[in-house]
Amino acid sequence: MSVALRIGEFAGFPPEAFGFYAELTRDDNNSRAWFDEHRDTYEHAVRLPMEELLDRAATDGFGDDGKVFRPNRDVRFSKDKRPYKEHCGAVIGFRSGTDRAGVYVQVSAEGMRASTGYWELSRDQLDRFRRAVDDGRTGGTLVRLVQAVRDEGFEVGGSELKRAPRGFDPTHPRIELLRHKRFTVSRSWPVAPWMHTPEAYDHVVAVWRAGQPINAWLERHVGAAAEPPRRRGG
Repeated sequence: MSVALRIGEFAGFPPEAFGFYAELTRDDNNSRAWFDEHRDTYEHAVRLPMEELLDRAATDGFGDDGKVFRPNRDVRFSKDKRPYKEHCGAVIGFRSGTDRAGVYVQVSAEGMRASTGYWELSRDQLDRFRRAVDDGRTGGTLVRLVQAVRDEGFEVGGSELKRAPRGFDPTHPRIELLRHKRFTVSRSWPVAPWMHTPEAYDHVVAVWRAGQPINAWLERHVGAAAEPPRRRGG
């Protein structure tokens, strides 16, 4: 059962947040009994700072529909029956059918990760994406945008097909982009002292802002899904 917490000014993620996930991943700790015993650490060292980060992001104009994903894993169709995720993730603008990109932040034993982009492309979105990439003008623009963020040290990724999508030449000059089924800009960091301070917010937001030119391209040439949104776990 969630604990009602008082959100204040984001001050970073305390060392206990990373220690919590380091312990969760050990031996048989990924269990309801262990999690319940350490729930107070999760609530105060992990979930509360994440809520505070989202609150500050809303104030800065990133959107007020942020959510912290549940710590529970969906094990219904998985062979892996461990009940808890080994990270805490939060997102703004993740709903299917929106006409804007989402932003994401994650904390785990390994450190932090921030991303922005389109995490899921419906069939109609994927069709528009591939048409825009195939076009020499719009596709060429995306190539330049991707190179610019990579030059700054950011990752450009997303789920990819192993082969060329149907109807496209495997030797297409932009085949790497055409294989994408989602499109994101990301950066990961190992655990560092700045994560325990308000500076953590600046690092996360730097990723979100670096991805804005690519997001603008996606919003212009892909846009909202026409298909009904699929149900998602959270």
